[in-house]
Amino acid sequence: MTHDNTRLNAHFNNEDSNTSGNPVFDSVLQARLSRRGLLRGGVGMASATALGGAAALSGCATTGGPVAPVNTLGFTPVAKTLADQVTVPPGYTARTIYALGDPLSASTPAYKNDGSDNGYGDRAGDHHDGIEWFGLDATGRPSDSFASRGLLAMNHEATTDEKLSSFFLHANGGTSTLPRPAAEIDKELMIHGISVVEVQTDGKAWATQNASAFNRRITTMTPVLIHGPARGSEHLVTRHSTDGTAARGTLNNCGTGRTPWGTFISGEENWFGYFFRDAKDDDARKKDKQVQALNRYGRKAGAASRHGWESGGASDSYTRWNNSAIGASAKDDFRNEMNTFGYIVEIDPYDKTQALRKRTALGRMGHENATFARVSAGQPVVAYMGDDSRGEYIYKFVSDAKWDPADAKPANRLAAGDKYLDKGTLFVARFKDDGSGEWLELSMNNPVIAGSSYFEFKNNAEVAIFTRLAADAVGATRMDRPEWGGVNPKNGEVYFTLTNNSNRTPATTDAANPRAYTDMKAGKEQKGNVNGHIVRLAEKAPHDAAFLWDIYLFAAEAGADKAQINLSNLSDENDLSSPDGLVFSKATGICWIETDDGAYTDQTNCMLLAALPGQRGDGGSKTLKHGDRSVTTHVGKAQTPATLKRFLVGPKGAEITGITETPDGRAIFVNIQHAGENTKMADVNDPAKYESQWPASAGYGAGKRPRSATIVITKNDGGVVGT
Repeated sequence: MTHDNTRLNAHFNNEDSNTSGNPVFDSVLQARLSRRGLLRGGVGMASATALGGAAALSGCATTGGPVAPVNTLGFTPVAKTLADQVTVPPGYTARTIYALGDPLSASTPAYKNDGSDNGYGDRAGDHHDGIEWFGLDATGRPSDSFASRGLLAMNHEATTDEKLSSFFLHANGGTSTLPRPAAEIDKELMIHGISVVEVQTDGKAWATQNASAFNRRITTMTPVLIHGPARGSEHLVTRHSTDGTAARGTLNNCGTGRTPWGTFISGEENWFGYFFRDAKDDDARKKDKQVQALNRYGRKAGAASRHGWESGGASDSYTRWNNSAIGASAKDDFRNEMNTFGYIVEIDPYDKTQALRKRTALGRMGHENATFARVSAGQPVVAYMGDDSRGEYIYKFVSDAKWDPADAKPANRLAAGDKYLDKGTLFVARFKDDGSGEWLELSMNNPVIAGSSYFEFKNNAEVAIFTRLAADAVGATRMDRPEWGGVNPKNGEVYFTLTNNSNRTPATTDAANPRAYTDMKAGKEQKGNVNGHIVRLAEKAPHDAAFLWDIYLFAAEAGADKAQINLSNLSDENDLSSPDGLVFSKATGICWIETDDGAYTDQTNCMLLAALPGQRGDGGSKTLKHGDRSVTTHVGKAQTPATLKRFLVGPKGAEITGITETPDGRAIFVNIQHAGENTKMADVNDPAKYESQWPASAGYGAGKRPRSATIVITKNDGGVVGT
């Protein structure tokens, strides 16, 4: 999760590498190929026909029952605030339970939070992000209904940094020049990745169980298996894995998901900035087509890496971050190391003896998360994904295997993942001006891919590794930074947050990305789609080749122009900027929306809102004027405080990231990421100059350095959250 408007060093992974110019591709493709050529039905898809209303999901055997959604948001909206605290509605309590450095074993000492700590392989990582609940019953067995004991599986995306160093981790802020000390890099390598931690409640308070046998850390060094069409590809060969079947670690993990068979899904987002390429590497690779791919994925020759990890010494732990072609072949260096990142990662949170899998069939990109449609017996498993960078795309994966309800509780959960996620077809979305859309196949079965002059694809392994170039080639619609996707359990409609896009101009607006405007912050102009929006898709069935769409919500400041900017009629109770995380509650049907904002932070810290979603087509259309251009878009119904209101505001500098809940909806777990991120490295030992001292300021833990953390929110009367 990255935003446009904060310190560059803190968000080095804010990617902007799509220069494909897809409106040109679109006109060429329309002239060359019929619609049939683009919408190949190789996975039993229905023909692209006009759709009616909500997704038609009835009539099939499905896992779980339909959600009985709440009809009222039963809390007082939280006011916007710049206070350095977590603010929740009256009648609710928020408590910190799991922060950076917290022990995950009984033998790991308590966290001092002064830069002297080590042993991060047995501690909570940094920058808590997406999070999922996995229940345990009283005997420690997996349970979908037990609500007082469970595992929290979560991502640790990145770290608060300036001038190369993750400065809050190191006693004096760390080293800001190259080469960097190996001891500092070793810490930073270990605070990225994933953690699994057991939590329990005694009926009064939730707490982590630091001696639990389920507790687990996955880092940049953890062994990984490559699965899917890219397994064994020449483009994944490294000195570590000379046959291209294995890799190490996961990186820049952002959004999450839970599979229908009960495993944890993690998206590797904007990982490109961690790698270094020598300034002369293009010449060293000569005519290797990977130069085009490296540039498309944001790794230009000579650009500095985010942390300088490649400078730590001769060990593979450090040299793997040098992506230059310096050996006799790919077996002698790490020129392909970057190609082993950018995937959906799957783990079984209940079984730490099994290696994690990178599911290459779901494509390689800046994955935010993967969200699954409701599964139906005898039908494919379908997952939706966003590529979180400016001008990137929305994707869908459709499995070859048809769903067997017995796999809802399989004997081997990762074997079920092999069955449904290793073989299938990847699609990318094209949005049309009339409110319809189509899913374009990304495989060698599509003649556009097989005959591409834009990038030469030899096989489906290359489509899986160089997915962005395949999406360019078919003419997908460039979106305003697709982040979290979520599926409305009531009607199957798919929601994607489009956080913002500072590159959107009046000349490049389209129906699905219709706003480009100027906003003022502290006397300075901000341009583009400053506040972001949420798009909504409806399909006849999840595996269909066509969809209808509208824009569910336009984020905006309450006082903004309602004709051009505040198109959703937001008020002080529910205005927001930069929607990012989006999760539907299975217990209540509430749509939880989290923000990662840099545009409105002179007025309020980032926030969590609760929404009662409608359905696609419940609004109308609006025409926006951009000089002599007009863009007509399709909008959801106007919002009111009855359908959308603010539930939480976070501490200073923090982004509100993942959210999950107990099965009964009586406790929700929310991640608070990078509080105090705008603190300067020079002030690391002066708490008075920290932008934030949270969660220490709320009474949690030692020291005063800000820490990313998980909070649990409960209703004081024991009721269901949000109602």
